[in-house]
Amino acid sequence: MDTAVDLRSPLTDDELRRLDAYWRAANYLTVGQIYLLDNPLLREPLTPEHVKPRLLGHWGTSPGLNLIYAHLNRAIVARDLSAIYITGPGHGGPALVANTWLEGTYSELYHDIGRDEAGMARLFRQFSFPGGIPSHVAAEVPGSIHEGGELGYALSHAYGAAFDNPDLLVACVVGDGEAETGPLAGSWLSNVFLNPARDGAVLPILHLNGYKIANPTVLDRIPESDLLDLMRGQGYQPYVVAGDDPAKVHQSLAATLDRALDEIAEIQRRARSGATVERPRWPMIVLRTPKGWTGPRDVDGKQVEGTYRAHQVPLSAVRSNPEHLAELERWLRSYRPQELFDATGAPVAEVADLPPRGPRRMSANPVANGGSLLRDLVLPDFRDYAVEVPRPGATITSATGELGKWIRDVITANPQTFRLFGPDEVASNRLQAAFEVTGRAWMAGTVDGDDHLSPDGRVMEVLSEHLCQGWLEGYLLTGRHGIFTSYEAFIHIVDSMVNQHAKWLKVTRGIPWRQPVASLNYLLSSHVWRQDHNGFSHQDPGFIDHVMNKKAEVVRVYLPPDANTLLSTMDHCLRSRHYINVVVAGKQPAPSWLTMDEAIAHCRRGVGIWDWASTDDGSEPDVVLACAGDVPTLETLAAADLLRQHLPELKVRVINVVDLMRLQPAAEHPHGLPDSEFDTLFTRDKPIIFAYHGYPWLIHRLTYRRANHDNLHVRGYKEEGTTTTPFDMVMLNDLDRFHLVIDVIDRVPGLAARAAHLRQEMTDARQSARDYTRRFGEDDPKVAEWRWVRETDPTNP
Repeated sequence: MDTAVDLRSPLTDDELRRLDAYWRAANYLTVGQIYLLDNPLLREPLTPEHVKPRLLGHWGTSPGLNLIYAHLNRAIVARDLSAIYITGPGHGGPALVANTWLEGTYSELYHDIGRDEAGMARLFRQFSFPGGIPSHVAAEVPGSIHEGGELGYALSHAYGAAFDNPDLLVACVVGDGEAETGPLAGSWLSNVFLNPARDGAVLPILHLNGYKIANPTVLDRIPESDLLDLMRGQGYQPYVVAGDDPAKVHQSLAATLDRALDEIAEIQRRARSGATVERPRWPMIVLRTPKGWTGPRDVDGKQVEGTYRAHQVPLSAVRSNPEHLAELERWLRSYRPQELFDATGAPVAEVADLPPRGPRRMSANPVANGGSLLRDLVLPDFRDYAVEVPRPGATITSATGELGKWIRDVITANPQTFRLFGPDEVASNRLQAAFEVTGRAWMAGTVDGDDHLSPDGRVMEVLSEHLCQGWLEGYLLTGRHGIFTSYEAFIHIVDSMVNQHAKWLKVTRGIPWRQPVASLNYLLSSHVWRQDHNGFSHQDPGFIDHVMNKKAEVVRVYLPPDANTLLSTMDHCLRSRHYINVVVAGKQPAPSWLTMDEAIAHCRRGVGIWDWASTDDGSEPDVVLACAGDVPTLETLAAADLLRQHLPELKVRVINVVDLMRLQPAAEHPHGLPDSEFDTLFTRDKPIIFAYHGYPWLIHRLTYRRANHDNLHVRGYKEEGTTTTPFDMVMLNDLDRFHLVIDVIDRVPGLAARAAHLRQEMTDARQSARDYTRRFGEDDPKVAEWRWVRETDPTNP
């Protein structure tokens, strides 16, 4: 198919003049933000005092971003489109700020930055200035849903925004440096999951300006035929716009954009007419323009425009080098600002009239402020999915398997605002009940034997954690809800993406016009303690540690010990706003400890004494057995049972922690326990043996300020693992019930001497359990089939 576009219907002279004027205005404002501290309209000759002492920002990508923005504005007006703009080259921040100011949105939201000379001066001064705004596209920029602090996620965010937004066009500029990242390379195939009958459209614009910070870009230097074949192989019809003559590029880009939008409209018309929906070949644009276009051609005898030297600040010594100062003034005046801004400093009508009005402006589209569109989910009553628990531990079930039934009905009740995301692991994580009502979203070919593939699927599965994360972020930031389920060890793949989203949530809490979005919910299963069959490579609980480094007002971590607490926890998470919720729960059959009413009360507390497992009988305990996580809870209760049998006089208090943040002081986290409550639960001076799901030092970090921290001893994962049995896995890390009993004997004052025989018995029991696994390849039934039995139970021997 052709990649060139017929230019027999180019822009009229008037349209060309207006587009070029708007582009020049945006470029002028972009340069002004990078350089100027004062004299914004060059009313007087430029002096060193007019220039910022620290020059920060990125010019190289900005003129291309401004060019695309201008042309999209023309198309939006002509076609009455609802569109948003995602900027992959994130450090093009001044360009996006310039356009939002020209559109008027910036001044509407930031009243001190008016559309006049004084407002322009403030606009320039604040950019990359102490107390001002960042140099990249950030949450402060109206119309943005994409944090520009890191490259690789623009296209996945774009598709996430388009899902279930049938009237939306997402224009996504992919920088040629960004295109080299793994997440972006995988994102091209997101079109396999986009259904034109119910979803919006994504128009990728690959902007090739040739260079990164210091090196050429790969996609710019490979033969164009290879690049176009690559795009076709990804399912796109590429169109090329290239050149350095502004008039010719304007004409070519306008015609190409019109053709692409015509094709998108026809694809959607066919899909929505009742015809069979098949994966279309979506248009995309390859735009080749010089890096730093319209900037200084040469500086200090070296070429700048069209080279890596244009990447950031082309003229770096303006305050100290008169030649640089003179060149900056020539550069700014080359845009003819006297033609673009009136006597007050406002954009002249020819410039101001180009963008659309009201919410049709890309900087004012409510989709890009998703919290303003967010509606509560219709959630089935999770109590109706309760697991019957006649007594603690009597019912064995898969916690995530039970949750899957509830998620199934959440999907049914919210057919346009909720999706389940996972890297090919939804069924593996026991959430397969979802497939009773929906399929996996899929627009590619199918063959006999495929399982639950559907163009209308609400389950988003692709073997890329990056894509799942990016899709879900785009979905949430445009006003919808979702859950990301993953194997615990491999959620680390998105650590850096979580950083960016957490920073976005933190910053937007302080921006009045940004409305809270739905929380980013992680359900991590196939966790460290039950990856015994996959081995050491699949055993890592450290994502919790990573998340805990983020701001306290943003993150939450939950470790429900059984099915009913998991149901209560996930209902809470889906109702929450503006958090990152991490929920870790096992998928393997395991005991249920609490009735639904007990689970609800326990989850509301976040931490609590389990009276039925304790023997302190309302008095001061000799030892506290604390636990967080389903497997640590099982081992703790088994240890409590052994202590009850062998040391009945010992007063043991069992505490379970669901909400990990409760361990912190109230001054450190909104969920934190006041010291008085913590001391009431954990005592001020008794030994605490804490069995924890993850790395032990996190518990110490959360509690180091507590009065009884010196008596706290934590058992958890200490990077010991292999392919082995479940109980051998806990023994490898000294988290097993026998070792917990040994810890009690070693740490309760005066107990060691009189419990020496029991300590030896526990050591022998550990060895016996290990010998059994080595001989039979499975856990000893005496361990694997242990059940909690009350002393008053008539079945207790």
